[in-house]
Amino acid sequence: MQLKVTQENLSKALSIVSRTASSRGTLPILSNVLIRAGKNSITLSATNLELAITTTLKGRVEKEGSITVPAKLMSDFVSGLPKETIDLYQEGSSLIIQASKYKSTVNGTQPDEFPSLPEVSSEANKDKIDSTEFKHTMQKVVFSASSDEARQVLTGVNVRNIDGSIVVAATDSYRLAEGYIGQSSTDYGLIIPAATIQEVLRVVGGAEDDLFMSFDESQVQFNYDNVQIVSRLIDGNYPDYRQLIPADSDTAFTVKKEDFINIAKVSSLFARESAGSITLHVSEESQEVSIVSIASQVGENTSRAGAKVTGSGDVTLNSRYLLDALGAFDSDEISFRFSGKINPCVISGNNPKDKNYTHIIMPLRS
Repeated sequence: MQLKVTQENLSKALSIVSRTASSRGTLPILSNVLIRAGKNSITLSATNLELAITTTLKGRVEKEGSITVPAKLMSDFVSGLPKETIDLYQEGSSLIIQASKYKSTVNGTQPDEFPSLPEVSSEANKDKIDSTEFKHTMQKVVFSASSDEARQVLTGVNVRNIDGSIVVAATDSYRLAEGYIGQSSTDYGLIIPAATIQEVLRVVGGAEDDLFMSFDESQVQFNYDNVQIVSRLIDGNYPDYRQLIPADSDTAFTVKKEDFINIAKVSSLFARESAGSITLHVSEESQEVSIVSIASQVGENTSRAGAKVTGSGDVTLNSRYLLDALGAFDSDEISFRFSGKINPCVISGNNPKDKNYTHIIMPLRS
């Protein structure tokens, strides 16, 4: 193998695939990146057996071939090279990298040891999704997925067709986020690992290129620009979360998001002893919302903000969940509603970008 590529193109390609290479796996080869130089293309691939990423980059192939080399070492090394053309050529199981005053030899392995890269079925379903809408909505949803592998279904993002709309949702059973990412004529319900969604979000940039999502019974594939991401799907039934969202509530208020965030942040400082527990008091008479937090060693705090209030009541929440939720909205005003101390709290916004986004937080039992 012998080829020439620019430092910028190679560094970008390595940064895309290198994070997927696993340095903690039982197979050492999984920490490598596979470099393939064909007649018309140069591809870099990495996999951790759950997820595989392949990207194509421009360059000049002088001799075809392939090799695998340590992904992190290659990424760190190439990122530090001058922004000029780099020569790469193979000598046995080693890759020689030469640029300007730099020449390095990286010990690699033959490509036949590298795992076969997964592919979705040729008869896979396919949807075209606006990449900007995908990124905007998924960033608001994916952080609500669980990290508890004991409940694997909740570690994924539910993507399904509801009445022609692609609805995405994530929950860890304490909070829930739901949004829309476009239209589809295909009827389906997928559970995509949150880690896969995070990788797709890293790849999808500010460009307005379309994102293509293909899937079969066990895998999903995303194609964006010159990058392909293939991941296993999570097997199981996602909870019917929509039945938990109340149609109306006894107490509701609308408040400026900035004011709400400020009083929540201040109150969270006094809530560290109580696992982030804060209590919202909502008063129709005074037309304000107040947040109370108590720390026996530090003291206590009450912070208030003016609001448009209907009904009165109080509810105890996790301050981090509340701040995470507020930070996901583009709106300058937030609507918050609840009924009693144990029913779900529903948060929505007034900005058109938040039109189809809803966030739910379950109260803490106080």
